[in-house]
Amino acid sequence: MSDLLLIKDRDRVRTITLNRPEALNAFNEALYDALTEALFEADQAPDVAVVLLTGAGRAFSAGTDLMEMGERISNPDFVPGVHGFVGLIDALEAFGKPLVLAINGLGLGIGLTIVGFADLVFMSTEARLKAPFTSLGVAPEAASSELLPRLVGRQNAAWILLSAEWIGAVEAKEMGLVWRLCAPEELVSEAWRHAAVLAARPISSLREVKADIVAPLREAVAAARERENDGFVRLMGGPANMEALTAFAEGRPADFTALPPGW
Repeated sequence: MSDLLLIKDRDRVRTITLNRPEALNAFNEALYDALTEALFEADQAPDVAVVLLTGAGRAFSAGTDLMEMGERISNPDFVPGVHGFVGLIDALEAFGKPLVLAINGLGLGIGLTIVGFADLVFMSTEARLKAPFTSLGVAPEAASSELLPRLVGRQNAAWILLSAEWIGAVEAKEMGLVWRLCAPEELVSEAWRHAAVLAARPISSLREVKADIVAPLREAVAAARERENDGFVRLMGGPANMEALTAFAEGRPADFTALPPGW
């Protein structure tokens, strides 16, 4: 298994830790591939009942690696991963066992939208979340335009997706975006304790219950993903997105006021 992940099994709970702390656990193609493969393996492992996902260092995940995104746009010879972002979302959507998140720090982009595919979400009281799509000049992702309104209601979801503002732990809990808040030093142990309760149940029953819960969502999620992917393709590399990426590379705030009309 890749050193981009730390994996530990205990009492039928597999803890997977995103291990790219120097990049705030941002997802490059290698990390997308590593987590996708880890989910495939855990789903098939007969001695794993529950997966607990967290991050190393001060971030849960800073989302997609923007430096690599810029290279992908500008370099015609860029070689994508085997699975990439789309493959990871496929794996999350298809994952048949309970998925528990322990959000230990900053969560941006997929570091927030992954919540829509989780069964239980624990969050450090010092963590913060952000859906930065409008600040990057792109569209939502990971069926978040469908799943977030279901979790938190339309207006809360609209604020999260339209504003690109930070959501603190208390606000996330009040919205229903996360289930429990924990002191930072207790986060993983508390999330693991709840995961272990589930892991003591029959795996066949856990699978059936989860399948019944997500079955009504599948068609809506597939349609949302198609809409979002179409929007992302149309906007990625456009004037707003290029200004955002250039500003990020130059270490300055993006300025969208001089964009062409309509952008």
